[in-house]
Amino acid sequence: MQFQWYPGHMTKAKRQMQEDLKLIDLVIELVDARIPLSSRNPDIDELGKQKARLILMNKADLADAKKTEAWSEYFKGRGFFVVCIDARTRNGMKAIQSEILKACKEKIERDRKRGIKNRPVRAMVVGIPNVGKSTFINTYAGKACTKTGNKPGVTKGKQWIRLNKDVDLLDTPGILWPKFEDQEIGLHLALIGSMKDDLLNAEDLALALVRILLQEYPGAIARRYEVEEEADPVNVVTAVAEARKCIGKGGELDFGRAAMLVIDEFRSGRIGRLTLEAPPVSCS
Repeated sequence: MQFQWYPGHMTKAKRQMQEDLKLIDLVIELVDARIPLSSRNPDIDELGKQKARLILMNKADLADAKKTEAWSEYFKGRGFFVVCIDARTRNGMKAIQSEILKACKEKIERDRKRGIKNRPVRAMVVGIPNVGKSTFINTYAGKACTKTGNKPGVTKGKQWIRLNKDVDLLDTPGILWPKFEDQEIGLHLALIGSMKDDLLNAEDLALALVRILLQEYPGAIARRYEVEEEADPVNVVTAVAEARKCIGKGGELDFGRAAMLVIDEFRSGRIGRLTLEAPPVSCS
């Protein structure tokens, strides 16, 4: 299965982002804590290399806590400020303000020496589709400032948002890169919902997910669905179809329905707190 999705508005968004970077002090990048590396656009590192950087590991409530901590240390080792959050429940949100001020300490000090007082930090919020940017902004601001949705591509244009006297946020559309060099990255993005499901094969996607879980989290599927785990993912999904009574026309098992069930329950955290990738061993 090949993974590609790059709507035309994303090309325009990248060009606009290059222009907007001239206006901001800090790049706030949201990543999905279940796939912290795959959910980062490498273009953003290049575009924002002269700016202060803050990574928000969102949906940390759905991720493996130990791996989340390891990823946090990995990013800090590379010079980023990091906060782990769940934007929906506000968990971790209180720590963001202080990290923004730490990340922009040099800028604030320069302003002070120039006699400039009370100028808000201007931050750009970036991230690939469906990592929760709009939910984060609305939760942080305490009101519905942006349009949110559970489908990728909801944010199509930029907008400035005054959060408080210290911070102005620039929201931007989520952007993917035009071509994945590593199809495993595409797989991870498809699994968390960063691509439109109607462009994907749910059965192949579920089999790939089961294969990962059997290796990285043995027992997780067995506990959730009360089935025997086998080496063959096809047999596992078939067992899920039987256990959950996914029956199609003619009384036959509906494999596709069971496949979508497994994907949906991974995304919602019902199978458990799971992270699909580990940080590189070296931080150099």
